[in-house]
Amino acid sequence: MLTKLLVTASAGLVATAVATAPASAAPSPTAPRTPAVTAARCHSHKVHQHWECVTPGSYCPKAAHLKYGYAYKTGKRYRCVRYTNGQWRWKRA
Repeated sequence: MLTKLLVTASAGLVATAVATAPASAAPSPTAPRTPAVTAARCHSHKVHQHWECVTPGSYCPKAAHLKYGYAYKTGKRYRCVRYTNGQWRWKRA
């Protein structure tokens, strides 16, 4: 096995070894989980009758006017409403 590895390495190919991690390196069940969608990749999108990944106070798309959405961080409910200056934004509902 060692000679095979040396021959492969000398031929210019990169040999990779798969090492198993010790059991202590596994994440614990109480470790905090990262959210499935992060703020950098989160864009509001329609899911059935509501909108997901809403950024509070930001502009909302025309299709979302007077619809409800949920914030990507807190999960709180927002509604796309028209402000007095004519802009459509996500406001806490």
